[in-house]
Amino acid sequence: MDIATVYSRALTGILSPQVTIEVHLSRGLPGLSIVGMPETAVRESKDRVRSALLNNCFEYPLRRITINLAPADLPKEGGRYDLPIALGILAASGQIAAGPLARHECIGELSLTGDLRPVLGSLPTARAVHEAERRLLLPAANADEAALIQGLDVLPASHLLEVCRHLNDEKPLSPWAHRLRGPEAAEPDLADIHAQFQAKRALEIAAAGRHNLLMIGPPGTGKTMLAERLPGILPPLTEAEALETAAVLSISTHGFQAGMWKRRPFRAPHHTASAVALVGGGSQPRPGEISLAHHGVLFLDELPEFDRRVLEVLREPLESGRIRISRAAQQAEFPAEFQLIAAMNPCPCGYLGDPSGRCRCSADQIRRYRAKISGPLLDRIDMHVEVPTMTGAILRRAGGPGETSRDVRQRVMRARDRQQCRAGKPNHKLTGREVERYCPLDAEQTRLLEGAIAKFNLSARALHRIIKLARTIADLAESETIAMAHLTEAITYRRLERLDSLLA
Repeated sequence: MDIATVYSRALTGILSPQVTIEVHLSRGLPGLSIVGMPETAVRESKDRVRSALLNNCFEYPLRRITINLAPADLPKEGGRYDLPIALGILAASGQIAAGPLARHECIGELSLTGDLRPVLGSLPTARAVHEAERRLLLPAANADEAALIQGLDVLPASHLLEVCRHLNDEKPLSPWAHRLRGPEAAEPDLADIHAQFQAKRALEIAAAGRHNLLMIGPPGTGKTMLAERLPGILPPLTEAEALETAAVLSISTHGFQAGMWKRRPFRAPHHTASAVALVGGGSQPRPGEISLAHHGVLFLDELPEFDRRVLEVLREPLESGRIRISRAAQQAEFPAEFQLIAAMNPCPCGYLGDPSGRCRCSADQIRRYRAKISGPLLDRIDMHVEVPTMTGAILRRAGGPGETSRDVRQRVMRARDRQQCRAGKPNHKLTGREVERYCPLDAEQTRLLEGAIAKFNLSARALHRIIKLARTIADLAESETIAMAHLTEAITYRRLERLDSLLA
């Protein structure tokens, strides 16, 4: 047989389209050519494959070898095609059985000795192979990740020879049945934070409705500690959400790690991060921080220190929950359903309003500092809460540790259940018509809201966010309707009244 066909998978965003590898042996001067838009790592596979075959006593055909990676207009990258190329050469030269290849798909990078090395993106590949109703041959190091797809025959191997014995029916590979368990390490506990009752209340509301939150306060008041404890009070990931989160990690440069299975992502990029680092990109698009935070938390500390142009790229993903990256060769779309938690100082020195009176920043300096964050971005952050300095007297009155994350999480889960039963989504995602349907206000509440709009010059977007926030506060109180107290509390989270009075 002079021609063989092997099936594999490429990566395009979190999708894994099929790639058909056709190997043809013909007369002519010995050589190997790969066609079908291969990038450098794919072109170099010919040297890895040749050494792997020779070092395992296979015959390397001294003929003209043409390898076609179809479809031809889909870019191919990485070492994942080493194994299918090697199997195609062996099948075309009659050294292994070609028939079983039609029932399998394979990915894997080869070492020069024939060992199989792990590759990125095995989870999206496993999902696509399951839909194609084939079996998946892959490196043993990727087995746990691929086995997350239930119903798929995952056949892990550590060496090229194991794969060849399986295809020749000499020693079939056993399907991998191991399933990862949920996270074992405990999340940081909310009880570690003393006092700061208003900030903890805001964090609970943000978790219950999946609202975005901005914390403003001097250094050392616990803003970062509060943000780090948000994942611990969020509801557990569903199976579908966990698979989406794992798929994004799988295609990233970080790769999927077993310890992250069913754990809410928490990403905290440094303020020097570029726009590409946040939203993703590159010549071969990879997910950025907002996608790595999918179904989790994106924490931006020292918010005004980020480049303004970098922050502006967050505006569309905050609304749509997705990011599309376009390049000349291809387009890739990544999910970005993240919850934004940001923190900032009240002024350039950080001590505006501190009881010690050490702040010497002028009103002009404070305005310039706060102006680094654009109005449209602030408009998309549902809650603005102060995290003030805690004096010794306040801490003594606060007593010992407060509620644990477990206690708060139970209330958050009950509120989320109410939202799912009512609208099938968290309150943060309610559309304009859904707000009118599920968040009706009486005449007195409408007048209060109109007064707040006039006084604080709020936009229509801010108006809807206040109403959705009030609906979440009502859900936490297990109230069927929005009461005046719920609406009043929601408005206070948009005012920043203490900072405004200090600047007056």
